[in-house]
This record gives sequence, C-alpha cells and structure tokens, in this order.
Amino acid sequence: MLFKNVLTQFFLLGFLFIFASAEAQDYKIQGKIIDSENVALESATIYVESVKDSTLVDYTISDVDGNFIVEGSTDVDEVNLFISFTGFQTYKKRYQLSQNRTINTGTITLQLADNTLGEVVVQGTKAPVSIKTDTLEFNAASFKTKADANLEEVLKKLPGVAVDKDGAITVNGKPVSRILVNGKEFFGDDPKIATKNLPKEIINKIQVVDTKTKSEEFTGKEGDSENKTINITIDEDKNKGYFARLTAGGGTDERYELSGIGNYFKDDLRVSVLASSNNINSSGFTFDEVFDAMGRNAYAITRNSNGNFSINGNSFGSGGGGITKSDNGGVSFVNEWSDETELSANYFFNRGDTKTRTEVERENILPDRTYFNNSTSSSDRKNDNHRARFGFEFEPDTLTRISFRPNITVNDGFVKSNSNTSSFEEDGTPINTAETEQYTELLSTNFSNNLNVSRKFGTKGGFVSLGFDNTNNTSEEENVYFSSREIYDDAGNLTDTDIQDQFINQNTRKDEYSISANTRLPLSEKLSLDISYSYTKSNDESERLIYEKNDLTGEYDVLVDTLSNDFNSETFNHRPNIGLVYRDDKLRASISGGLENVRLKNEDLFTETSFDNTYNNFYSRAYFRYKLNKTKSIYFNYRNSRNVPSITQLQPVTNTTNPLNIVTGNPNLDPSLQHNIYMNFNNYDFKSRSGFYAYLGGDLTNDQVVSITTTNQDLVRTTSYTNVDGAYSLFAGASLDKTITLESKNTIKIDAGIYGNMSKDLGFSNGVKFDSNRYSVSPNLGVQYDIVDILTIEPSYDISFINAKYSLNNTRDQNYVNHNVGLELTSYWPKNFVFGNDISYQHLGNIAPGFKNDFVLWNMSLGYKIMGDDGIFKVKVFDVLDQNISTSRTTGDDFVQDTQQLVLEQYVMFSFTYKLSKFGGKDPNKRRGRRR
Repeated sequence: MLFKNVLTQFFLLGFLFIFASAEAQDYKIQGKIIDSENVALESATIYVESVKDSTLVDYTISDVDGNFIVEGSTDVDEVNLFISFTGFQTYKKRYQLSQNRTINTGTITLQLADNTLGEVVVQGTKAPVSIKTDTLEFNAASFKTKADANLEEVLKKLPGVAVDKDGAITVNGKPVSRILVNGKEFFGDDPKIATKNLPKEIINKIQVVDTKTKSEEFTGKEGDSENKTINITIDEDKNKGYFARLTAGGGTDERYELSGIGNYFKDDLRVSVLASSNNINSSGFTFDEVFDAMGRNAYAITRNSNGNFSINGNSFGSGGGGITKSDNGGVSFVNEWSDETELSANYFFNRGDTKTRTEVERENILPDRTYFNNSTSSSDRKNDNHRARFGFEFEPDTLTRISFRPNITVNDGFVKSNSNTSSFEEDGTPINTAETEQYTELLSTNFSNNLNVSRKFGTKGGFVSLGFDNTNNTSEEENVYFSSREIYDDAGNLTDTDIQDQFINQNTRKDEYSISANTRLPLSEKLSLDISYSYTKSNDESERLIYEKNDLTGEYDVLVDTLSNDFNSETFNHRPNIGLVYRDDKLRASISGGLENVRLKNEDLFTETSFDNTYNNFYSRAYFRYKLNKTKSIYFNYRNSRNVPSITQLQPVTNTTNPLNIVTGNPNLDPSLQHNIYMNFNNYDFKSRSGFYAYLGGDLTNDQVVSITTTNQDLVRTTSYTNVDGAYSLFAGASLDKTITLESKNTIKIDAGIYGNMSKDLGFSNGVKFDSNRYSVSPNLGVQYDIVDILTIEPSYDISFINAKYSLNNTRDQNYVNHNVGLELTSYWPKNFVFGNDISYQHLGNIAPGFKNDFVLWNMSLGYKIMGDDGIFKVKVFDVLDQNISTSRTTGDDFVQDTQQLVLEQYVMFSFTYKLSKFGGKDPNKRRGRRR
C-alpha cells in the first residue's frame, strides 16, 4: 500500500510538472504558397531558424490550399523563414520578431528549380521534414536530443514515430519491419541492433517508405503499405570510419554480462562484428544507455514473462519462460562494386542453456461435469545454433537484375524434462495422476534459397520476373521417454497403473521446390495487367519408430508396430493468377483472382494405408489505398485462402506421448477456407503535431479444423479432428498521439489508444458441439515529458476488460479486469550522471487461489560518465522490491488455466561500458559542447 501511494504521488507530481511547464505562444507567421501557375502547393515544408546560430525554431506543413501557420514561443529576435518543396527553389526571407510578433507573408510564389529531375539541394540549410510521393523524410540534425544520442532516441523525437519499451517502432500507427543503412541491411534483419547502436553523429536523413522485397524495389512494383521500412542515410564525409562499444559486468547470484559490437565503414564497404555472453535473458547486442542488457525481456508484467527474444531468426531463451545463459557471436559483411554488383553475408552463432519451471492449475469444462488438473514441470534445454546468410545481386544493365540469396541454419542440442500431473474432482477426490520423464537429442538442418531474375521494359512500369525457390529441411531426434499413469475409482482408490518405457527415434525430411513467373503489362499510364503462375512440389518424409525395453536384454529393441509410423507425403500446388492494377498520385488499387489446385498424396508404410486428395479453390484479393492528401489516407484489403490440414492432423496413427491425451489424425479432413478483411485510416497533422490511426478487421473461417475430444470416466482424453463452419474473429482499434513543444524545445508527447477484439471458436467435447466467445477492450494512455539533457518522465496506464462465455457450462464464464501502471524516469542531471527508474505495477483481476495477483517490478540504474562520454560506470538493480513473478490466466475453448513460471529474481549488477568512434578522420566525441 505504501508503494502504491508513492507511485500515485510520482504520477501527480509528473503531470503537475508537465502542465505547469507549458507557456503561451508568443509569435505567429502565416501565409500561402503557390507555384507560377497559381496552383496551391500542398505539403510544402515551412521552417523557421534562428539567424544567430541556425538552430531550428519550429516548422509546419502547408495544407491542401497551400496555407500555413508557424507559431510558438521563442526568445529569438531575428529569424530566417524557409519554404522547401521538391522540384522548386527554396524560398528564404529574414524577419525581425523583436519588431513584430505577428507576421503575414501574404501569398508566396515558388520558382521551379533548374534540376527538376533530382532532389533540390539547398546550401546551408535542410528542411526538417519533407513529404515526397512515397517517402517521408526527416533531417536528423533538426531534432534536438542529448549530445551522444543513438538512433532510437532520435526516432522518439520524430513526429508520428513511436518506440515502445521493447524497441518496436511504428510510424503513424504502422509497424516498422526493418531498418536499412544507405539502402542495405545493418547486421541482418533485426531493427533493434541498428536503433540501439547507430550514433546520431553519422546520421544525415531518416527516410520512411513502404516495405518492399528486392524484386519490388527494382521493378517499382507496389510494396506492403501496411509495413514500413526506415532507411538511414549517412553523411558522405562520415561514411568512412568505425564505431564500437564494449560492456563488462558482474553481479550478485553469479549474474554477469559481457558484450561488444564493432562496425567499420568505408564508402560501400561495411563490416560488423558482435559477441555477447550473459545469464540474464538478454541478447546483449541492443545497448541501452540506462539499463543496457538488463534482462528487460524477462519482465513478467509487460513482456509475457517468456524470457524469449530473437535476432535474425535466432532464438535466445525459450518460448516457455525460464532463465537463459547464452553465448553469442556474429559477423556481417556488405560491399558494392560500382553500380552493378553487391555482396552481403553474415554468420551468427548462439549457444543457449535455458532452465524452466512451470506450475499450472487448470479447470476443465465438460458437458456434464467439471474437473481440475494441477501440474508441475521443469526442463533444461541446451542448444547450439548456427545461421549463415548470403546475398548476391548483379545488374548487367539498367533493365536487368539477378539475385541469389541462400541461407542455412543448423541446430544441435538436447533437452531434459519431467512433469507431474494430478486430476481430481471439485471435492478433491483423485481421478488420475501422470508422471513423465524425457531426454531428447536433436539435430536439424534447414537450407533455403531464392533465385530471381527481373527485367523491366517500356516506360510505363512493365516488367517480367522469374523465380526459383527451394527449402531442404532435415531433423534427427532421439528420445528416451518414460511415463507412469495411475487411475483411481470413485472412492479415490487406486485401480490401475499404466507404464510406458520407450525409445523414440524420429527422422523427418522436407524438400520443397517452387518456380514462379509474373509479368506486368501496362495498358495505359495508370492501368496495368498482372499475370502470374507458380508451381510448388514438396515431399515430406516422417519416420517415427517406437521401441520398448526388452526385459531380457535391457535394451530398447522391441519395435511397437501399432505406435510407429513411416509416412511419405507429396504435395503438388498449381496457382495461376490474373489481376488489374490501377495507380495514380492518389489511388492505388488492385483486384485479382485465380484457381489454386492442391493435390496431397500420403502413404503410411507401416499400416499400408494411403490417401490421395485433390482440392480446388478459387481465391481472390482486392485492395485499395486512397490518399485524401499527402498525410491522410484510407486503406482496404480483402483476401481469401485455403489452408490444407497438417500431416499430424491427417495421419490416422495414434500418438501416446501424452498418456492423458491420446491423439489420432483424420485422413478425411477438408482444407479450411478463410476470408480476411482489413481496413484503416491514418493521418498525421504536422501543423498540430498530432496523429490519428484507426483500424478494423476480421476473418471468417469455414471448414475450420477443430479437435474432437472424448474424455472417459478416468479423465483420459482421446483426440481426433473434424471440420466445422462458423468460427470468426473481429478486431478494431484507434490511437492518437500529439507532441507539444515548450520553451527551450522541451516536449510533451501524449499517446492514447483503445483496442478491442472478439472471437468465436468451436469444438467438440464428449460428442457435444460447443462454442466459446471471447471479448476484450483495452484503453491505454502514455505521456513522455522531455527536458533536453536533464530529465525524461514517462508515465503510462492501461486497463483490460476481458469477458469469456462458454456454451458447455455458463456458470464458468469469465469476466475480469487487469490493470497495468508504469513509470519510467530518467535523469541526466547532475552532469555526467545518468539515473534511471523503470517501475511497473500489475493487478490481475481474476486469478486462482495460491497465485499472487498483484505485484511491482522496479528496475533501477545509476551511471557515471568518464573520459568525456566514452566510458560509463554503472550499478543496476533488477527487481528492487524482489517481487518479480510470472503469473498469467488463459481462457480456452473448454478450460480456464492459471500458470506461474520461473523468472529472473532480484540481482545487482556492476558494469563498465566503453565506446570509441572515428568518422571521416574525426572523433565525434571531441565536439560534445555543441547543442543539437
């Protein structure tokens, strides 16, 4: 209770401080912009700079009628007004604010630039924001940050850009899927390596574009407008040099961290290396000035407590929670020779050792009764992961591009696990128990490759593209498996014991080859015809041999035919497609359709059973994106798809690995047909520094593959599969963000949103068809207040209303509320000190007895900079109040489950970080006195 009061006071003081800091606006410059033909220029950039030191005072964007207003508060007496628009000469005029605080420029006519084909270069000044046809561009130097900021801190200052605690980035509500540096990947495809490590000193422009494949970039085909790519351009004079960062730390409970990353630039050549070792659930590569590699991925409250993270497809930690010790290393190489050839390659290694421990209390709902499970499980998982990626691109001429991109991943590891489960009636009478122990060794190799040849033709965007893809995956698994199941009668007396003591040898192989061809035939300047065809052939082999122990020899050499299987499955997929595409400055639309023919052949060599099914489906897609103006657009997308059941669901073979759930496939399943619809609206108003994003979507599934579960009197479940119609899900949300600039360029950034979803799932239990309906609504609010170089305060609050209804037993319906309160406070005062606090409070509205339903997680860090800004000593405390737990409630179709997992507990870490850099022959750290 005391901590709650302190936290409340923190919030009250923070909000009072924020709103007490706001001051009235005291200057105003307005006017209108047209071209020489008297046409209003929409989305021209208007910005005001101080004459004294050329620092940015403020900026805005002209509206659809060319009107603009720049207003705010400043103590600058003399300013330069600039107006920038692509293809036109930049306008400049000086004004004396000391003589007149309200200025009307009247109508300003911009003159065409001499070079209208390229970007207009303005000597001595750059527009803070430029809006081009498909690109939003920011000048990094225009946005004030502390002197030694990294890319993430710059992104947080950009209008319409949001970066959450996990480092995920959105631009005007749309997620950023990758970050490029000078158009090329920065150490693979993990954006956070770039955002945490690229220093602001080398950044020139930050460009936001639609995410495209390499082929789409070359041919000009439309990309994914719902996902964004950020491209960082580096100043030409700084594209030669290096920067590196090293951290070493040790702490209580034998916690430690070692990490480093180094980067070398020379024109089109870039080499990067990284390495890390720690036992705090951290990748170690995404340096954070306040908390570094502090195990933030282990937060039970806001990060699902899973201790899981990945970089370039490599998983560090485990999806099942726990504590991970990881050793990682990698190297990346990119180079370009002239304009024709580019080579990229990277290699990553990860050795992970993850320990998990889980407790589960589960309520199971049957048509005529309810029973309970309590279970505990633990595991020790060790794995070596090797991943190599290679990319080669060649352009023999300006119209042709050839790319070759192979990848290989190898996993070699083992896992030891055990579990104990007990089932009982509501009054506590035992029904059954199960105990399992397993030791598994696994070796898998995954190879994939993409070969693409593209050729452009004509002047209206025509192209033809040929592709070849293949994947070749193998897996070898050996499992020593033991289980013991005990059955009790109605009086709670033991009646039967079933023991399995087996050796399971499972080998799988999947080879898939695909060829594709697509072309775009321009019909006019705006209308094109797209034609494509793809053929995919895949072969799956799955051998699962189960041996029981020979009582005479003690060896596992007795093959169990009834539980073993040896499958060979072939899939043939033909997919022709034709569609129309329309593109102009405002509308981008497409409608397409085709016939998908899928043939699935499956043979079981043990049972001599087979099936050969052919599925035909007409599929279609329609989408459009309409720009109401250069900052406002609406988007709509519809598609349908067929999903063929998995081999596991189709195999008519019994799997008894879980002694309480016996699973058998159904070879007569049909593919599911899913209809998806999605639409959104987004807008960012640069004049008011506010953005709005709203979306609505859903899907309807017919012939959905669902479980048929029969639970006998001893609560042993047998499961198979069937098709049902009527499952659906709907989701919607809206978010609003607004930035307020105060005197001295201090800022308040407000993010508010509300999100909701509802779904209906179907299934069968003991011959009764049931449905479960889930509803949730989650509003949230976050505020970030920045006093540049001194203090950042970030309070946040979200609340979730959850409701679940079950047709099997409506007395078990769920209706509860979860609360999550957060406060981040980072101080950069006094000089050379960095003091950070990250506090989260969570209250779970409905949790089983014995599980704690509210707790506080408080992490603290205090750092002191030495050697200029190159070195920092730090002491960090994870979980100051020693309350970190991992508790969650899951509502399923016919169950309610509470789970608690092993997580990191309180520790103290002492560390030292050293960074060194040199760009263009200069050490950027020698210029710390300049304010940006």
